[in-house]
Amino acid sequence: MHLGITFGQLNPAFWERVAIEADGLGYESVWLPEHLVFPLEISGQLIPGEEHPPVPPTVPVFDACSYLSYLAAKTEHLKLGTFVYLLGIRHPFISARGFATLDVLSKGRALCGVGAGWLTTEWRAAGLDPATRGARLDEAIEVVRRLWTEPEISHDGEFFPFEPVAFEPKPVRPGGPPILVGGESKRALRRAAELGDGWLGMAHTPESAAERVAELHRLAEGAGRDPGAIEVTVMGTVDEPADLERWEAAGVDRLIVTPWRRSKEAVDAIRALADRLGLEVSPPGD
Repeated sequence: MHLGITFGQLNPAFWERVAIEADGLGYESVWLPEHLVFPLEISGQLIPGEEHPPVPPTVPVFDACSYLSYLAAKTEHLKLGTFVYLLGIRHPFISARGFATLDVLSKGRALCGVGAGWLTTEWRAAGLDPATRGARLDEAIEVVRRLWTEPEISHDGEFFPFEPVAFEPKPVRPGGPPILVGGESKRALRRAAELGDGWLGMAHTPESAAERVAELHRLAEGAGRDPGAIEVTVMGTVDEPADLERWEAAGVDRLIVTPWRRSKEAVDAIRALADRLGLEVSPPGD
């Protein structure tokens, strides 16, 4: 069971310090939320049934691969992921370049968490039809994987056609950074089962996670894939080693936590949790 930390509920002023501290405590990963831009009109639901927009449009937004590359230089062990990156809103050349750079600079620690996106007005601000965001994401996943692995690439797709190109440097990690598909919808689970190296879920309990894992495995089998090869990551809470056992029994491979109430308490909170769980720093590559 891996333990990660999300920056989604942490003031950016604390990101660097928390990442450095987590690196030395035995946490496996840190996760940076991502948007291209926040329109003044917020429209869409991050969580189905949500009545109010989850964020104001003035929330600071950083380029994910740039910021994570900075953290790569400050850490040794932490994997560095996005939760989630809007892969389909950009041309795959841009996304593949950013994550390849992060992977090279971090010596293979990049994790590419992607999603179709909930903020429909963000897509319209970028001049794109939000109804196409799922199809664009599917095609972008295919293209970035080819850019990361093939010496010469051309593509004849609906959204991102291009003549033959070369793409260097390749990521350090063979095959490129793992692509973890985020989302709670049926389509997101199917996308993870069919195209992803893993699935990124929102806040869960072990019981609700087990239901999603069972559906994910059913979809993977239907797509002719090994369900065990699809890594499962969800957000949740843990307080003692027995809690980790419950998450493992539910089929979760990685739990992303936020054990603080206020940002200024974050460092002390992750120290205390690491002590209760007996975390140890793992060698690079584990």
